[in-house]
Amino acid sequence: MTRPFFIDTDTASDDAVALVLALTHPDVEVIGIGVVAGNVPLDMAVQNALYTRELCGRLDVPVHAGEAAPLQLPLTTAQNVHGGDGMGDLGLPLSGRTPDTIDAVEALLVASHDHAGELTLVTLGPLTNIARAIERDPSFPDRVARTVVMGAVADHIGNVTPVAEFNMWADPHAVEAVLDSGLALEFVGWDISRFYAVVEPEQAAALRNIGTPLAEFCIDIQRVVAQFCATTTKLAGFDLPDPIAMSIAIDPSIAIETRRLHLEVETESELTRGMVVMDVLEYSDRPPNAVVVTRADRSGFIEMLRAAISA
Repeated sequence: MTRPFFIDTDTASDDAVALVLALTHPDVEVIGIGVVAGNVPLDMAVQNALYTRELCGRLDVPVHAGEAAPLQLPLTTAQNVHGGDGMGDLGLPLSGRTPDTIDAVEALLVASHDHAGELTLVTLGPLTNIARAIERDPSFPDRVARTVVMGAVADHIGNVTPVAEFNMWADPHAVEAVLDSGLALEFVGWDISRFYAVVEPEQAAALRNIGTPLAEFCIDIQRVVAQFCATTTKLAGFDLPDPIAMSIAIDPSIAIETRRLHLEVETESELTRGMVVMDVLEYSDRPPNAVVVTRADRSGFIEMLRAAISA
């Protein structure tokens, strides 16, 4: 029996691989894809999602355009990380496709009613659409079984500032709304990607040599990310934060160690904006509001990726 997933994405190179994992998995029914501005501007992210959906042969899955800017702050993209088009600047035909007429926030709320108590929400970008859904319908969190968030860092080593991960930094006010909402939250941070989802050049070549259109697509679009990882984040290859978060959403056993913690986000400080503070020693005396993944099964993740791109 398939499980209903709603995916919220700011579609760029790693988001696209996460979409491939979900759209090709036999146990998952993707009932909708909401798009938010983040890695790239909204219109570009929508086109990237539509292209990825098409490549997977899943034109049946609706794609919904959502919020074009954070709740209070100006939009700052990550095109320096993912390329000007968000997909490695390969010259892919990323235009001319049309999303569904229903906006992403409304589509998410409808999904929460249609699949109340069963829905898995997976967020791959800034949490703006989710915050708007909570604002529009405060009872929305009661209907969502799981919300798996790619965001934050349990070791507080950031990828956009010294302490902040991009999705949290891009719209910290949305993070605050989500943390306070009562959603059943599971955070898969950039630290998990850094430790368990780095694809080194030899492995990337082996995956690409599977030879399917999806294999070539998923590796080739990491071209600009690979350069960023080599020069800025100092990794041994490119990492895949959104795909490893998606793999845990699909198969929770890939998260081999978790902790229940109280999380808060910094919204005011210029120095630590977007830092998600995790109360490991329970100084705040406040109850946990999230599960945080602290260790993951790298081999399980790579096997899921290999299966998805072999189709």
